[in-house]
Amino acid sequence: MTMDRRRLLGAIGVGAGGLLLSGCDKLNQSAGFQGLLHRAEGLTMRAQRIVTDRNALAPEFGAADLSPVFRANGTRMPASPQYAAHAANRFVDWRLAVDGLVQRPLSLSLAQIGQMPIRTQITRHDCVEGWSAIGKWHGVPLKLLLDQAGLRSQARYIVFHCADDYSAGRYYESIDLIDALHPQTILAWGLNDHLLPVANGAPLRLRVERQLGYKHAKYVERIEAVESLASIRGGKGGYWEDGHNYEWYAGI
Repeated sequence: MTMDRRRLLGAIGVGAGGLLLSGCDKLNQSAGFQGLLHRAEGLTMRAQRIVTDRNALAPEFGAADLSPVFRANGTRMPASPQYAAHAANRFVDWRLAVDGLVQRPLSLSLAQIGQMPIRTQITRHDCVEGWSAIGKWHGVPLKLLLDQAGLRSQARYIVFHCADDYSAGRYYESIDLIDALHPQTILAWGLNDHLLPVANGAPLRLRVERQLGYKHAKYVERIEAVESLASIRGGKGGYWEDGHNYEWYAGI
């Protein structure tokens, strides 16, 4: 009997989580143990990059596999008045910024993004909370936007700044160029043959199909190319990474 890679990693994660909850809380809080975990994260990423083709695709499914309801994770409706006004106006005046270490900064309307080449993919969303759902996503490959903006040679990471507020500020996430340029990494504006609902991240959300759900930033309003993550907020590359010790690399 064989087990696919996602199921295997999920089983390992559940086992490790049970160990921490059952008696390792003090160990988990120690700086030395946290350092060990972060070193293990780097080792995991390097090992996966060695054994896996950089362009290897996450599993894709058929229409019969779609989940009856695609559950909304995290924020269901950003609290800012600006976002509420955009949503009420169906995002007609909303714009996406692409800037940072690029040669040609972009400011694109949702209509302009919708006119770009479309990728449609049916994939599974795996949440760190333990649930999954299969959805049909429509969007523009992130690579096309980055090519249009022209990445500078110093760029190493892509940061996604979002409209939803949390206690520590606006939500954000980041990925490296290997995942940013992957063919299945898209900025999705549609779900299951409809425009993306607000609860699922309208008008644009990231789909980075080879990583866990918290990396799939919702309500994306700015994409920034950077050389380092160190000077951005807590310096660990994302909201959950900064304040909750989530791993920056969430490959599955």
